[in-house]
Amino acid sequence: MLIVLDASIVLAWHFEDENSDLADAIAERCLDDQVVVPRHWHAEVANGLLSGERRKRTGPDRIAQFLKRLDLIELSSDDIDGGEVFDRILPLARAHKLTIYDAFYLELAERRGLPLATIDTALAAAGRSVGIEILGG
Repeated sequence: MLIVLDASIVLAWHFEDENSDLADAIAERCLDDQVVVPRHWHAEVANGLLSGERRKRTGPDRIAQFLKRLDLIELSSDDIDGGEVFDRILPLARAHKLTIYDAFYLELAERRGLPLATIDTALAAAGRSVGIEILGG
């Protein structure tokens, strides 16, 4: 099965104080299922890791180990052209009071009819409101 994976879940795997049984269950599922993410996903995860490092919540060695584990996930990136960001993503973000980044996940899951793995409560609520299956939050 193919699923959309939000960065919130991935960062919860890394930061022990954010991890949960639910996040762990989704991690296990990601080892068996194929995962699709918006093009910005890598930058969003890297930014979360760097922010955690700057706040002394993690370190370079731990991040390197974590990134090796992430390589075990069969991951593909989905891309939309620049005009669609303004035509589709911006209106979704407005309508659901999401960040542009979170609206990418919502649009991807909706467009491709895929379940969305997230622990972001606003994104989960937006997904449910448009009929997307939510794995997580």
